[in-house]
Amino acid sequence: MPTRTKYRAVKTVCGALHLHDSKAEARRCDDLTALEAAGHISRLEQQPVFRVEINGKLMCRYVADFAWFTDDCRIVEDCKGFKTDIYRLKKKLVEASHPGVVITEWPVRAPKKRKPRAKATA
Repeated sequence: MPTRTKYRAVKTVCGALHLHDSKAEARRCDDLTALEAAGHISRLEQQPVFRVEINGKLMCRYVADFAWFTDDCRIVEDCKGFKTDIYRLKKKLVEASHPGVVITEWPVRAPKKRKPRAKATA
């Protein structure tokens, strides 16, 4: 029986026979592959690696899920069910150290609305 991951993701093979870390990532790969075949995007890349270096010293590596080009603009995307603190930090580091790189998340979700705080009675 396969071991369960922390976030219950199940490794899945997409239509292009790539192994992905989750069903959502495999679905997104199928969508992007279709967009590339239709000519809407180009140079689809799986698991692009970004190195974050400071003064020539490697601080960390960030591996995104996908990258592609549309109209000479590079899009970097990560499939996220949950944004961890480590992910948020690495995203900021990559965007700061790689000019022009902006990481987007899929699926796009609206921010959660906070419940109003109960008024304290004195």
